[in-house]
Amino acid sequence: MTRTDMHGQAENSGPGGYAAARLRLLNEKARSGPPRRSALAGLTDDWLAGLFAAGAPGARGVSLVAVGGYGRAELSPRSDLDLLLLHDGSATGAVSALADRLWYPVWDLGLALDHSVRTPAEARRTAGEDLKVQLGLLDARHIAGDLGLTTALRTTVLADWRNQAPKRLPALRELCEERAARQGELQYLLEPDLKEARGGLRDVTALRAVAASWLADAPREGLAEARSGLLDVRDALHLTTGRATDRLALQEQDQVAAELGLLDADALLRQVYEAARVIAYAGDVTWRGVGRVLRSRSVRPRLRAMLGGGKPAPERSPLAEGVVEHDGEVVLARAARPDRDPVLPLRAAAAAAQAGLPLNLHAVRRMAAGARALPSPWPAEARQQLLTLLGSGRPTVDVWEALEAEGLISLLLPDWDRVRCRPQRNAVHLWTVDRHLIETAVRASAFTRRVSRPDLLLIAALLHDIGKGWPGDHSVAGEVIARDVAARIGFDPADVTVVATLVRHHLLLVETATRRDLDDPATVRSVAEAVGSPGTLELLHALTEADALATGPAAWSSWRAALVADLVKRVSAVLAGQAPPDPEEALPTAQHERLALEAVATGAPVLSLRAQTEPAAEPSDDPEPLGVELLIAVPEQAGVLPAVAGVLAVHRLTVRTAELRSLDLPDGVDGSVLLLDWRVAAEYGSLPQAARLRADLVRALDGSLDISARLAERDAAYPRRRGVVAPPPRVTVAPAASRHATVIEVRAQDAPGLLFRIGRALEDAAVRVRSAHVSTLGANAVDAFYVTQEQGVPLPGEEAVAVARKLEEALRA
Repeated sequence: MTRTDMHGQAENSGPGGYAAARLRLLNEKARSGPPRRSALAGLTDDWLAGLFAAGAPGARGVSLVAVGGYGRAELSPRSDLDLLLLHDGSATGAVSALADRLWYPVWDLGLALDHSVRTPAEARRTAGEDLKVQLGLLDARHIAGDLGLTTALRTTVLADWRNQAPKRLPALRELCEERAARQGELQYLLEPDLKEARGGLRDVTALRAVAASWLADAPREGLAEARSGLLDVRDALHLTTGRATDRLALQEQDQVAAELGLLDADALLRQVYEAARVIAYAGDVTWRGVGRVLRSRSVRPRLRAMLGGGKPAPERSPLAEGVVEHDGEVVLARAARPDRDPVLPLRAAAAAAQAGLPLNLHAVRRMAAGARALPSPWPAEARQQLLTLLGSGRPTVDVWEALEAEGLISLLLPDWDRVRCRPQRNAVHLWTVDRHLIETAVRASAFTRRVSRPDLLLIAALLHDIGKGWPGDHSVAGEVIARDVAARIGFDPADVTVVATLVRHHLLLVETATRRDLDDPATVRSVAEAVGSPGTLELLHALTEADALATGPAAWSSWRAALVADLVKRVSAVLAGQAPPDPEEALPTAQHERLALEAVATGAPVLSLRAQTEPAAEPSDDPEPLGVELLIAVPEQAGVLPAVAGVLAVHRLTVRTAELRSLDLPDGVDGSVLLLDWRVAAEYGSLPQAARLRADLVRALDGSLDISARLAERDAAYPRRRGVVAPPPRVTVAPAASRHATVIEVRAQDAPGLLFRIGRALEDAAVRVRSAHVSTLGANAVDAFYVTQEQGVPLPGEEAVAVARKLEEALRA
């Protein structure tokens, strides 16, 4: 039978009526969520049953079965139809014709179809060979035809699954872990896959399969609601995009949020993260339970043989007051009374983290049910147990999540709710705000031996971004919250002040080191005034590194570490009573003088390239490259900054820092030389030869090398991928940042040639650039330029604002 014939048959079976009814249902705003998914499945059942009846009136030995998501009667607007045509093998020709009558109308309506035609024996054999097929058959549901055939298959498949569970469940767990490694964690991704990521819909299906095995069961509290919430988001995603997609792309999140009646995309992501967290935690608990059962089954026969029968009682090893280890988990002692011991949750958590063991689900629930709020201020034991938990390293994460899943963290720290599952729309950040805070504490725990007050470091790490749940500058809001929390936890007023200072200035060192001129005395003095004491500086240095490491790989490097360490050394000297050196009085080095004299003699640029490395952390490691120091001496003239920046961009060199200054020449030498001391790194590959850079720089300065055209050609040859539209650049004047120059800050999307465009705009504004400090975080460039008038003095206020405005307009063009 031809496709045209099949289409006619489909029309006779009423596909037009089904399509119209389907469209009405999907456009019906009053019905959404589970009722709409169930109604859509029912509507589809009726249509397919009609097609089946028309193709096989009174048929025996054949049935139509829904499997997978359709088997669960959960159809999203663009869901696949997973169908099995089951037959007893008595009339394969008639079954083949029936299959055509079923599949073609589905295809003609543009619906995605996953179909198969099998006998019960074939279905059973395929399930035994393919775990995914077996999982789909666990949700088999009869649609039409021989009900006894469908029922027999369901019974057989379920019995096979339970019999084979000890072998198949480890394979299922391995599939889940491979998928998680490939797709990431749903609760942290900015563009998550609602089905495939860890904590997504696939994991719920896996948990249902575990429950069907009767070996273990998932925690049920909140799981159905979490699953339904993700399905609601997927429904809205299908409706807004018109596509069968499970990936929640950034550009579609506002529309999906509106479809669901949510405030904005952040509210949407937070809802998704909450659901994913419930599912992921349920998965952790369930798979631990499966592991215990399987271990018990493998060990018990040997023990019985050794002991002559009987069931040995698992040992209970004391860990702390009211807390014991039992069968690989931390549980409560039989005499523990959570309703009379408010410190018990922290004591159990600290003991679990110190032992590297998970907290038992029932123990956490028992503590949550009987928990009482701690008095304010906390007793000393509670504070110490919290610090022990925070200082336990990597195991802290899982223990904290167990407490959070049952609401104990919110009871201990009410301010935590504002940052819980809060997304961070910055590609540099790997985690939500709350997980980032815990990750920072984990990182800080490795630095507790290098500070005199590890307790203050750990508390500051936990609270440094707590202000992100409030409007305004999160550091300012966080200082207020941290002061209150630290006092409530029981720190004395002096310690509270230190914690508040650390939170207020947790970005100070890295921002100053990467965006300010460290040779400017005003820079170092401003940091010293903000920090106040050597002890606080020591803590802030450790917190800065822990925060950056917990953010992601783009936030910390040997280069940033070296800059921060240099700043800390200078600030430490000021706090010890030493005055910072004045850069105006700094004498040129012998190398600087040599390059300057050569530039005067030749009337052309002179270059020097020298690699810089960080000492290896371990004796066996190779030194880590910090970049290359590029020294350029050039007879002073207009256009030097854009020329150098443009040549480096053409050669794919990234600029990390850039200092420019006029060099005083020895007596008797005429002329004026500009010295550029820059730190650069290759985007990829090896560095170009100095001779090539010098030749291109000569051409750029005399106008024979059109840098704009070269960069435009490269952009045309490598078109940018489609993505989210970047926010517009922003240029501001930093108030009172230096006595010697005006500091102009540029925040923009990082791109090849950005520094060239900035340099050209500043050249057009007729200002002199004294130094540039370039910092890139992910796709964002944050650059600071120290500029002066031609006479070498800072710009007047109105002129500085005008220059900033012109620069912003040039970057927006």
